[in-house]
Amino acid sequence: MIKIKKKIKASVLIANYNNERFLKQCLNSIFNQTYKNIEVIVFDDGSSDNSVKKLKKVKNIILLTNNKKKSIHGCYNQINAYKKAFEKSSGDIIFFLDSDDFFVKNKIETVINYFNKNKKKKIIFDLPIIIKKNKKRKVSNNFFFFKTYWPYIPPQSCISIERKIFPKLLSKIQIKGFPDIWLDFRIAIFSKYILKDFCIFNKNLTFYRKIYGNVSSNFKYLGTSWWQRRFQAHKFVISFFKINKIKHNKNYDFFLTKTINNILN
Repeated sequence: MIKIKKKIKASVLIANYNNERFLKQCLNSIFNQTYKNIEVIVFDDGSSDNSVKKLKKVKNIILLTNNKKKSIHGCYNQINAYKKAFEKSSGDIIFFLDSDDFFVKNKIETVINYFNKNKKKKIIFDLPIIIKKNKKRKVSNNFFFFKTYWPYIPPQSCISIERKIFPKLLSKIQIKGFPDIWLDFRIAIFSKYILKDFCIFNKNLTFYRKIYGNVSSNFKYLGTSWWQRRFQAHKFVISFFKINKIKHNKNYDFFLTKTINNILN
């Protein structure tokens, strides 16, 4: 590893909701990192299991709990969770982590070294190792056969961001009316079209769990909900471009997705 000249502080923001069974593995993956200048902020979004009880016993974390009424839409709750956790953080580099996921042992050191070597980078996506039915599969940097406005987007737990850019990010991506457009997609669009630098770090540094009942399981590839979310993604991009005065031309993917949605509806 390259020697780090400045001891950069890392803030790991963990969003939790009823993931009691995964918390130990998630937190241990942070406590056992090769890089040690880390703070951990956990935002529990009103869990009904024993998450909070377990988290209160954990030392060296900042625990935030939400006792207010939540939105019926998970994406807005997720944005709020990370926003509140960020407000309590003080690190130079922000790492997002959903509580059913976990990091490889040297992820934080590897990412901070990459930021150090690439001073102009503001947001980095690493690649996931998908865990499904006790099997693990490394994901490569995918591509699309036809042009669309977004690239392959790794999941939320794969995102790291410079602290100073986060407030600007939040001001740009909190567009209402798109309940199926989660934070990872919004950050990717911000990175690609506002920063003009969508960066996938070609290393698999994050274990991403696909289990029945989580968000990803609700959108089976090429199923009805998948096509509906895809059309909502197009409409989000149109709205985002309009607000930020970016030229938008409806492409083949837009018309295909719209046609399929009309048939399905």
